Amino acid sequence: MIKVICFVFAIFSGYIGCNAKALKSDTVRVSEVEPEAKAKLVSLDHTFKYQIDAPNETFTLLAELEEISGLGISDSGEFLYAVQDENGYIFKLSKKTGKLVDKIKFHKDGDYEGIEVVGDDVYVVKSTGTIYQLKNLGEKSQQMTKFNSFLNRENDVEGLAYDKKNHRLLVACKGVPATGESFEVIRYKKVIYEFDVATNSMNPDPVFTIQLKNIREYLEAHRGMKGHDKLMAFFSAEKENLTFNPSAISIHPISGNIYVISSSGKVMVVLDDKGKVVHIEKLKKKIHAQPEGMAFDLDGTLYISNEAKGGEPKIHRFDYQKN
Repeated sequence: MIKVICFVFAIFSGYIGCNAKALKSDTVRVSEVEPEAKAKLVSLDHTFKYQIDAPNETFTLLAELEEISGLGISDSGEFLYAVQDENGYIFKLSKKTGKLVDKIKFHKDGDYEGIEVVGDDVYVVKSTGTIYQLKNLGEKSQQMTKFNSFLNRENDVEGLAYDKKNHRLLVACKGVPATGESFEVIRYKKVIYEFDVATNSMNPDPVFTIQLKNIREYLEAHRGMKGHDKLMAFFSAEKENLTFNPSAISIHPISGNIYVISSSGKVMVVLDDKGKVVHIEKLKKKIHAQPEGMAFDLDGTLYISNEAKGGEPKIHRFDYQKN
């Protein structure tokens, strides 16, 4: 009888011990997940290497940039370039101080939303999707070429990024996709197009699509992440459309991941080079009043520009945490 009691006690203790270990574990190993579920655990090993709500340095910009809408960095990494959404000037800024180095007229007033440097050329995008290529910027021989495409004001372009690996510009739309699909389909997604800088043409097919279902899938697999409840509410399946509206886009020089910011909701979504969601970050409104521009330095240093929105226009610098 004593032996039987001991045996039962041993089994019961083992059961409690195993379940206690399971309860204490916060980590899910992809190798231990069934194949069907494994596909839903989107890149669990991704590590976000920025203290995104604690800038290492902040530059207050001149008042003329209160509507700063796009940010780029020189090919050498020495200067930052900015545009604002009211007039046709490019602002060359010191990367170390944010002070104005030069102000260059390139076109008439307009709603300019993004800027990128590709070698010796500078590209600016308008909200209508028109792309302006500038050669010999700031020199007497400065030349501008304008490229129109199927995009228009309804698509509301707000982000521009240079993809060096594929020699193309990524064009992020805040507005409706130009895919010809029904409203029932397009209301839950935002798209990113590609502009081939060799042929100066826009591909009519989106190269990346940010969909509500993919974001919610990611959030369901990461219930313990920072700001999870607020993100679930922002990306609620009950909303009439996807309220993530791209306002800035940039490609990480080390990982190759694509960073996309939505000023509305103050959210950053990170995609891998296949377009899969690998990270989502809720931004603090106190720091990111209205993030409209983003650029990476060669070493991974991140710069995010914010419109004044009743205060002062600013650029925040975030150092890349290598370890």
